[in-house]
Amino acid sequence: MSATTPSTATSAGPVPKDWVPGLVQNAKPDLVSGFIIFLIALPLSLAISLASGAPAIAGVITAVIGGILGSLLSGSHLTINGAAAGLIVIVLGAVNAFGGGMEGYRIALAVGVICGGLQIVIGLLKAGKLTNMFPLSVVHGMLAGIGVIVMAKQIHVALGVTVKGSMIETIAAIPSSFAAMAPMVALIGGLSLLIMIVWPILGKTVSFLKAIPAPLVVVIMAVALGKAFQLDAKYLVSVPLNFMDSFAFPDFSQIANPIFWKYVITYLFVASLESLLTAAAVDKMDPWKRRSDMNRELLGKGAANALAAVIGGLPMIAEVVRSSANVMNGARTRWANFHHGVFLLVAVAAIPAVLNMIPLAALAGMLVFIGFRLAHPKEFKHALHVGKEELVFMLATTVVVVTVDLLWGVIFGFVVAVLNNLLRGGAKGFLKADTEVQASGDGVTLKLRGAVGFNNFVGVRGVLDSLPKGKQLVLDYSGVSYMDHTVRERLHDFKGEYEGAGGRLSVHGESGLQPSSHHALSAVSRVRA
Repeated sequence: MSATTPSTATSAGPVPKDWVPGLVQNAKPDLVSGFIIFLIALPLSLAISLASGAPAIAGVITAVIGGILGSLLSGSHLTINGAAAGLIVIVLGAVNAFGGGMEGYRIALAVGVICGGLQIVIGLLKAGKLTNMFPLSVVHGMLAGIGVIVMAKQIHVALGVTVKGSMIETIAAIPSSFAAMAPMVALIGGLSLLIMIVWPILGKTVSFLKAIPAPLVVVIMAVALGKAFQLDAKYLVSVPLNFMDSFAFPDFSQIANPIFWKYVITYLFVASLESLLTAAAVDKMDPWKRRSDMNRELLGKGAANALAAVIGGLPMIAEVVRSSANVMNGARTRWANFHHGVFLLVAVAAIPAVLNMIPLAALAGMLVFIGFRLAHPKEFKHALHVGKEELVFMLATTVVVVTVDLLWGVIFGFVVAVLNNLLRGGAKGFLKADTEVQASGDGVTLKLRGAVGFNNFVGVRGVLDSLPKGKQLVLDYSGVSYMDHTVRERLHDFKGEYEGAGGRLSVHGESGLQPSSHHALSAVSRVRA
């Protein structure tokens, strides 16, 4: 049960060896990338921990476990595991729901242990394909809503102001926080945000700057200013000087509480979905076009999540920014993830006093930047470009995530998308698409009929995975009455997978299918004569 690797060389050269042979063969590029990712992950892990209402060290514990254990169990070759901004809202919500502080966090750890166990079960049941059942615009809306929440909360921290209340109250208090800001703290927070914005732009014109991660520059600047301003300890990171004091242990006392299980479901859904989407995205960037084993990816994340939660770590996912940086830095195998975990472990054990010099405002500035990227206006513009209905799904999800709750936001967006597909495609075949496979010599034809949407794509994906490899495959749309954007994008991805494995894929029967927008992968409907 290992990640799928093409058997032949690609334009990038021979496919790197995996496991112990790969450790030896790719030692230099994987060590270099692992070290660079460590420099990125350390400050981000601290920032995500504090924003989640957890001890600062919690995110580092997660990255260590995710790197060392998660890499070995992973179904993916190049993803980087760790705490992520997308899970801040869930963890903070769970901590606050159970009273806040360490008591609330220990109950949130129990939620994490059970979530990890359920991920293992899902992986063993080979249910990774169920993530194909979620409309992409709802997922983007969920992430945008998380981005808004992260920005709204962290702006106050970057200004040196403490604010409590609902999300609407937190957003409304932003002008007051600017008026009441601690000037030296706000200067550090503002410069941190500015560096996160400007540094990648400078890297395009000054080539050697590309090798220096922006978060590292932020930390160096912030520590220097924090020392110069003699900031009070309340404005600085606090991690245990003795590494053995870093651990916290779960409290299962609320396991019979329905709210406990609400957070288990939310953890499970978001952590699993984000990890699998990231693995799929990184597969596209992989120079050797290796395909991740999604069921093993869930199993590996579950085992690593359960262990991390047992000793005090945040929930983990395959994190997209660090994973993308891993690919761009020339990583070749899973060992880059492993090395980044080892470097983190050495750092927190050897230099905790240095970590305690980092101003909280610097970490908040980084998170404001990350939150803005998640909720960037261009994401909504892209949804509109794909189709007006996609923008509706995304906006509906985002608004409810911000104003009500993350889980309810996803449910609401999902229901809106379901109703849209029912209206446009009808109830016939709503949960099971009408498919037929015809084989002839070296050719295989998959005929799709009726309405094909995210709601019945799980079955379609199962059929696609059962098709023989290396053939001349035809997808016949002549019997399709409606196909939504999510399915069109996933079929486009499948084309790349199939052809990357040595086959050829073409589409027939598109004549008469009217797109809902000018986007190449917008929803299409059959024009009735």
